[in-house]
Amino acid sequence: MAKTYAEINEKIKRGQAVVVTAEEIIDIVEQEGTRKAAQQVDVVTTGTFAPMCSSGVLINIGHSAPRINIHQAWLNDIPAYAGLAAVDLYLGATAVPEHDPLNTYYPGEFLYGGGHVIQELVGGKDIRLKAIGYGTDCYPRKQLETWVNIKNLNEAILLNPRNACQNYNVAVNLSDKTIYTYMGILKPNLGNATYCSAGQLSPLLNDPYYRTVGIGTRIFLGGGVGYVCWHGTQHNPSVPRGENGVVKTGAGTLAVIGDLKQMSPKWLVGISMLGYGASLMVGLGIPIPILDEEIVRFTAVKDEEISAPIVDYSEAYPNNRPEVVGEVDYKSLKQGNITIKGKKVPTSSLSSYPKAREIAEILKEWIKKGEFLLGAPSQLIPSVESGIRFKPLRYRPIQQAKA
Repeated sequence: MAKTYAEINEKIKRGQAVVVTAEEIIDIVEQEGTRKAAQQVDVVTTGTFAPMCSSGVLINIGHSAPRINIHQAWLNDIPAYAGLAAVDLYLGATAVPEHDPLNTYYPGEFLYGGGHVIQELVGGKDIRLKAIGYGTDCYPRKQLETWVNIKNLNEAILLNPRNACQNYNVAVNLSDKTIYTYMGILKPNLGNATYCSAGQLSPLLNDPYYRTVGIGTRIFLGGGVGYVCWHGTQHNPSVPRGENGVVKTGAGTLAVIGDLKQMSPKWLVGISMLGYGASLMVGLGIPIPILDEEIVRFTAVKDEEISAPIVDYSEAYPNNRPEVVGEVDYKSLKQGNITIKGKKVPTSSLSSYPKAREIAEILKEWIKKGEFLLGAPSQLIPSVESGIRFKPLRYRPIQQAKA
């Protein structure tokens, strides 16, 4: 038994597609088995809502009179990259003001950054633009200060190089002092453990070999419609996997793109992480077409069948050492505490499971109403067979050039 994207899309258009969430498919498979489930269900929806640092917005502000070739730019005092073209700018989620004290007064508060500007921009607020040009015959203007709004920007494109990480570390602190990380505040001597995944709802954990995800896959992104445009930076499918095919550590990632003008500040939220920096919470969901029985088996994965490595963020992680303290499954993590080295350790999540569930439900309703068709990928993102492996940079001291 096999289905095609075209067949499923025809059922969606007729309002006859059977769509369930990644939570609901678990019970269906347990009751009916994978074969019947694959026959009955057409699409399984997933979701995640979590900090995704490698995110940003590409904007075109339009030309002033006289024209300017922007050399440097700031949006609400947050520096934007201007090395693209005359009035194209890219604002990264982790950018902070040049006057921010950073970690000078440790731990720094990082009260406002690129992620906050993106949330305000998508929310329709006026954003203060300051730009400097160096002046040319065709672009004579050297300074520009004005207000911009998403309604009058030529283009506002969410363009995120690395989102939807497939599994991730559980962070702990083995040292005797509190540390401040992108995984949150970690208390000394195993005082707490933090994680960041929707587990059984997470998109790439429901399609571990990326059989349905690639260039052109249509997704829920930031409250609107987006697309997978490439595999994400640090994409690494060649990692240890369980017998069910699910990765046991960080692995696949996605590069995604979408029209910011269709998105919502509810699903793009700027955040401040004490002692670390600014970032952006991104809502993302992927519909998985049930093309065959193997895919439905993958989508029925449970939290207790997904494990993640426990990593010490006081020594092993900052020094890029591959050591792990242990492994733990997501069912245990979500119960509120785990045992590490004989000690009961409280757990907390940086990602929101209720929001992930809401995204999966919204996507389900869009498809059932015929408002969202599946995008068949023109090229799947690299899987295990591709041989792609992320290789961390090894430090090499710069040697003095010979005279």
